Amino acid sequence: MKKLNPSIKHHSLIGAFISVWIFLFAFFIRPFEHGTMDLQVWIKVSLGFSLVAFLCYGLTSFLQKFVYQKVSEWSIRLEIMSLLFFYILYTISTYIYYKSSIIKGIYDFFEFFTEIILIASLILTPILILVRIYSIKLIPETSDAITIKGDNKLDILKIKQSELICISNSQNYVEIFFLENGQLKSKLIRSSLKKLETNFDFLIQVHRSHLINPAHFKSWKDSTTISLTQLEIPVSKNYKSRLLAL
Repeated sequence: MKKLNPSIKHHSLIGAFISVWIFLFAFFIRPFEHGTMDLQVWIKVSLGFSLVAFLCYGLTSFLQKFVYQKVSEWSIRLEIMSLLFFYILYTISTYIYYKSSIIKGIYDFFEFFTEIILIASLILTPILILVRIYSIKLIPETSDAITIKGDNKLDILKIKQSELICISNSQNYVEIFFLENGQLKSKLIRSSLKKLETNFDFLIQVHRSHLINPAHFKSWKDSTTISLTQLEIPVSKNYKSRLLAL
């Protein structure tokens, strides 16, 4: 995995799924049987193991979100470390519960790990990985689509913000320059630069007749002209300072 869904809400659902799976596994498979464990004890075992799983995965979710926010990326190594942290925390917590007066387990730690945890983790891990991969699809998609509307009803242009290069004044119209499949295109709509500058605050005015998308600024051609993506436009002295700050 090279991405992570940091949502605590989504990982709480994964934790709930793990909890239910462990309850069913412990109750019906009964990976250990001491011979004296009746139905009531097995209900305690199953509930206890499933609750501990939910809490351990919840703690893992908070930790991985903290790490993800710090490094701003995710990797297979971090994914493996996250799963290992969950299993280590779960193993220690369930062993304490298993040896408590509630269960009175007779296995030592090595037997507990090999006979219970190892078997359960070999079955659970592929399922857990698939569920975590699926959770990435639940991340809300961020779209940079914008809609530019003119005074006439048919004056509508829907493009991505990243595709908009600049907007130039053209008498009672404005000419919008944008990319479409990598090719420079333009469209005239009846509107004003002032109105579009107000509607789209990411635009920068560089001339009384030009607004630019700073993402497409390339370089200065000379002291009065700049190069944008597939375009060159003039710059007024009054607006030069805004560009120099980029």
